[in-house]
Amino acid sequence: MMSLNHKICVSIGNFEPSLDSICEVKFKLKGRLVIKNILIDLDGTLTDPKVGITTSARYGLAKVGHPIADEVNIDWIIGPPLQASLAKILNVPVDDVLAEQALMGYRERFAVTGLYENHVFEDVAATLQTLQQKGFRLYLATAKPQIYAKQILEHFDLLQYFTYAYGSELNGERTNKGELIAYILEKEKLNPAECVMVGDREHDIFGARSNGIDTIAVEYGYGSDQELTAAAPKARIKTFAELLQFV
Repeated sequence: MMSLNHKICVSIGNFEPSLDSICEVKFKLKGRLVIKNILIDLDGTLTDPKVGITTSARYGLAKVGHPIADEVNIDWIIGPPLQASLAKILNVPVDDVLAEQALMGYRERFAVTGLYENHVFEDVAATLQTLQQKGFRLYLATAKPQIYAKQILEHFDLLQYFTYAYGSELNGERTNKGELIAYILEKEKLNPAECVMVGDREHDIFGARSNGIDTIAVEYGYGSDQELTAAAPKARIKTFAELLQFV
């Protein structure tokens, strides 16, 4: 396994990383000697679930009498705990019965159809395979219910690369990313200094940081440039394959 002397790709403006725009630096995650464990988000990091999630959310909202016009963009709901996002759209508290009913409507469609309205981002399978072959232990860390997350990984033949796939419970337990990561660390007896989190939203970055873990953010997911800049991950990558440069 490589020590943490890594290349950080630095691009100016919208230019893609190139020989002229790449800067070689020492990339040390809090002085760690070796990263052994990689926690990886699902939605917006490994797969693009936009159609399944947004269509199922519209279905759930319509069932509670709150239809959303097709031209209204609700892509921002991808990543954070879904009931909280539905409550925001409904303008009710997160524990309001209306938000719970909308979530149930969402699941009614998502569990049957929405799960598979999804696709894997480029180079994900090959990169996961390479990481596994290099000896890294890979753990899925998603706010999506574990039962759905495992089905998605199995459907796309990605589950084989993970030591274990962790997610939330259908009752809402561990939808908070910080609580989920703490649970993974406890269950797997992991040293935070030997871990890194990879994700696309601020929730991944803040949740990992609250557990003493640094984050590599992917720029192709659903976190805006403004969101990622404010959250300040240790590094940002334009493709999943670039992760190999950092570990």
